[in-house]
Formats: sequence, structure tokens, C-alpha cells
Amino acid sequence: MRPVKATAAAVTALTVAGAAAVAAGRFASDAALKAPPGRPLPTEPRLTVHGTAAGQITLTRHLASLRPGTYGLAGDGTHAVVGPLLDATPHPADTVVRRLHRVTHGTLEPGDKVWLTPNAYVGDPHSALGLDHADVDIPGELGGLPAWFVPGDRDTWVITVHGLGATREHPMNVMEFLHRHRFPVLDVAYRGDLGAPRPADGLSHLGESEWRDLDAAIRYATRYGAARVVLHGWSTGATMALRAAAHSAVRDRIAGLVLDSPVLHWESTLRALASARRTPGALLPLAVRAAQGRTGLLGDRAGDAARADGLTIPVLIFHGPDDAVAPWEFSRRFAARRPGLVTLQTVPRAPHGAMWNADPTAYEEALRRFLTPLM
Repeated sequence: MRPVKATAAAVTALTVAGAAAVAAGRFASDAALKAPPGRPLPTEPRLTVHGTAAGQITLTRHLASLRPGTYGLAGDGTHAVVGPLLDATPHPADTVVRRLHRVTHGTLEPGDKVWLTPNAYVGDPHSALGLDHADVDIPGELGGLPAWFVPGDRDTWVITVHGLGATREHPMNVMEFLHRHRFPVLDVAYRGDLGAPRPADGLSHLGESEWRDLDAAIRYATRYGAARVVLHGWSTGATMALRAAAHSAVRDRIAGLVLDSPVLHWESTLRALASARRTPGALLPLAVRAAQGRTGLLGDRAGDAARADGLTIPVLIFHGPDDAVAPWEFSRRFAARRPGLVTLQTVPRAPHGAMWNADPTAYEEALRRFLTPLM
């Protein structure tokens, strides 16, 4: 009986180990498939507040806190906006001092844990920017999709769509610029967002199914006066824009695409987020397989958006080599395939979804040049 018992024990051990590996793969895949809107991605470090003074804040010294540009600074119940480094201000070697532009809500106390976020604004277009807007409801595949509409004089509308870990507050970074240039702006929430329908499986499909909500927004815009639309998407929102341009029945109304930190290879993004959760390298293939099984993504199916062969409209990409979530290399290849249609604006030292934050003036000037022929 001893060999039989030994065999049974070995089988049981293998079964338990296999089940544990599957569970670990599911947990690792959650980093991308269950990224909570409005919370930091696992690639974003927590920083400690060491002190504040008039117009300045002292933070833990880290590659993140050394980034150039303007960022939101978020914590539990707190939001502020920080600007450039103040190197001339005396500070300990393990800290940095940045310009503190404003505290939107909450307080910042020594010892607080915070993180940098691309969201420079919170609230809605009126409370954050002083812009008149309407709260509208877009009929979507799964139900009503809440959106903000900021009116403008032109018949070319800009439809904005956020990405991983963000909400429709994120596109407010460029909303004032677009309003100044008289573009109507439709800022869309989609399935899984607060106030929008929840997908049946409760998971993000990294743009594979969500693009149909963007398609609904295009139909809404054309129904209410848009002669053409420009899609401006961040992260997986950029993926959605590419898929809409390829598959929407009303894609002839799309005049151009603006892609910020586009996710062009979902497996790389999933691996990056799982690794940031300290998933052992040996388990990363299981995370990819778990994501495939849970969402129906087959191979790099979402990556078909990265094939530029069928493009007929101009595309502007903002992306840089310091993006730890969506590799910049795929944007570089994408632009190289269609140099006559695709312009790549390389942004150094900017994390995922924060290409505007690194240099708002340069970003908006590139955007102005791109949009001018499409007005």
C-alpha cells in the first residue's frame, strides 16, 4: 500500500500546487483587470510628506518626486497640485522640495502618505475650471453612460476618454486648452466607471469591449451637431480610440486621433502591472493566461489596434521611454509604420498617462498644431 499512498500524496500535492498557481495567476492579473478608477497603479510609489511651508512642500526623495512638471498629489482624502522642483531651497539630502500650487481639499501633514497623479484637477469642469458644462447621458450598449459636455463654437468635437486607474477627471488637464480653442468637448465615462454600467464579469477588457462605449459617444456627438470628431484617449482609452477608428460603423466621422501613453500590447502592460505587485517572474505567464481566460482576449488580439496598415486619418501620439506600464517601443514602431500619418511626440521623464504633466506648454503646442488642420 505504501507506493499507492505515496502516489496519492504526490498527486494531491501537485493538485494543490496547481490550484495555488492558478489562484496566483488570477491575483496577478487583477492588477490590470481590476485597476480601481481613481487609485494609483501599482507602479506608482507612495511618498512621505516631510513638511509644508508657504508655496512649497517637502517630499521623500525618489525618482518619482524628481520628475519635472506639474502633478496632482493625492492621499486618503487629500488632493493638491505640485509644480517644479525648488532646488535652491535648503532641504535634507533624502528629500526634495517642490512648488505647492494649491491644496484642492484635505490637509497635508508631516508623515502623510501621498502619491503623484496625472490628475491636476478634481471635481467637474465648473468647480475645477470654471467652465460651463452639461451633465449628459449617452445611450450605451449596457445602459446610460454619464458624460460632461463643454460647449464650443466649432463643428469638430473632441471626445476624451481616460484609461487605466483614472476617471473622467483626468481629461480636464486639456479641457481648458480645448475650450480656449472653441472645441466642444465630450468627456465620457464608460463601463465600470462610477455611475456607468458594470460589465457582467466586473473586469476591464483593456479596450477590447469598452471601445463600443466610445462608439456610442461618437454616435451621440454626431446626433447633436458634430460634423466630425477627434478622439483623444489616454492609456486603454487610446486603445479604445484606435479600435473605434478601425471598427466603428461611423468611423467616417473620425477626423483624427490623439493617443497619450497608448496600450498597444496588452500582454506587456499586464506583465508590467503584475510585476509591480511583486509577482514572481515565473508566475507572469500564468497571469497572462488567467487574463485570457477571464476576458476572452486571445493572444495579442487587443494589439491588432497597433497595426497601422489600415489607418486613413492623422494620429498624434504622446509617449515616452519612461512609461513603466505601456512600453514606448510599441508607439515608436507604430509611428515608423505610417510616417505620413502618425506623429510621435516623445516625452522624456514622464510616467504612464502623464505626458501633459511633464511639460504642459509643449504638449498643448503640439496639440494645437495637430488640431489646426482639423478645425
